[in-house]
Amino acid sequence: MCRWAAYRGEPLFLEELVSSPAHSLIEQSVCATRAKTSTNADGFGLAWYGDREEPGRFRDVLPAWSDCNLKSIARQIRSPLFLAHVRAATHGATRRDNCHPFVHGAWSFMHNGQIDHFDRIRRSMEAMLDDEHFNARTGTTDSELLFLLAMQFGMKERPLAAMSEAIGFVEDLSRHMVGEAKVRFTAAFSDGKTLYAVRYSTDAFAPTLYAGSMGNKGGTCLVSEPLTDEADAWMEIPPASGLKLGDNGLTVVPFTPASRPDLAHPHRAQPAA
Repeated sequence: MCRWAAYRGEPLFLEELVSSPAHSLIEQSVCATRAKTSTNADGFGLAWYGDREEPGRFRDVLPAWSDCNLKSIARQIRSPLFLAHVRAATHGATRRDNCHPFVHGAWSFMHNGQIDHFDRIRRSMEAMLDDEHFNARTGTTDSELLFLLAMQFGMKERPLAAMSEAIGFVEDLSRHMVGEAKVRFTAAFSDGKTLYAVRYSTDAFAPTLYAGSMGNKGGTCLVSEPLTDEADAWMEIPPASGLKLGDNGLTVVPFTPASRPDLAHPHRAQPAA
């Protein structure tokens, strides 16, 4: 399972999440403590927002702890909103196009978790994409494909609802084709203004998610696991939650997948024999 950290607030140097804390994201790439896999060595990525609408992005396939550029970039870049991710691959080869965060226009997205039976439903998921979003796909991961489905379902206008419908569509498709659905999903996504997150799973093992303040910086970070040993400084987000972090602070709402009958096309996906 992957590890990630996201921040929104007063401009902050990326190193304050990526490399400086005692249990920074780079440290978690070597030894995560609240993940199924303790080592996250299949690449890393950063997406940050500045003066332009679209985010800057830096990704590579090296382990985060061994890339000679990552600490330097994190030390120099300051941003009011950024996403950072270290990858432990479940679907998709170790290559740059498969490293998170993924970007489409002004939106960025990163994910920890997996879609079971992805190899059996992938083609039908791709068939749901229109030309714009299909042609935007550069990698082979379940994460990027789910992100593009949510974009097509209206993420720009209603981010959490579109993500709910994308996951609901995947679950319906998996039940139809395979006979069961299993999704583990903890993700962060943003348009550069508001930061959103979801913690969800079809079973009792949703990947972890915590929220904490950045001291006197006036900002909030969302993380897969705490960046420090100060237990009281971190609030665990319960499963089946959607988060919105904007000018009015952090809002947590219930999150459940939503089925859309108009997206159910059984002729696209034949049941498994």
